[in-house]
Amino acid sequence: MFPGMDKRAVEAAMKKLGVRQQQVEADEVIIRLKGGGSEIVVKNPSVTQVSMMGQETFQIAGDFEERPRQQQLFNDSDVKTVIEQANVSEAEAKAALAKVNGDLAAAIMLINEKSN
Repeated sequence: MFPGMDKRAVEAAMKKLGVRQQQVEADEVIIRLKGGGSEIVVKNPSVTQVSMMGQETFQIAGDFEERPRQQQLFNDSDVKTVIEQANVSEAEAKAALAKVNGDLAAAIMLINEKSN
């Protein structure tokens, strides 16, 4: 971290200054860029949450790539319709809609087939 300094001394100084670090377990980190055209995906990330002077920050390292942003094929209204019609949770409704590329009828039929 700081060349020539003992790791324990650095940790003690950070503690004295009220700096806390915590590892965050993550499989993937996605940063959606403004403009909606692309996103940065960090695979196998090493994520550290740092709390300092009331400010929360994240440090991210890993293998990254920029790719076109994946567009969502359904909206909140579609999710609500599937929840009401199939009597399932929001997560189940979203999963079904994603599986059938946003087709409402197909999502409801898929859920009904699984429950039978």
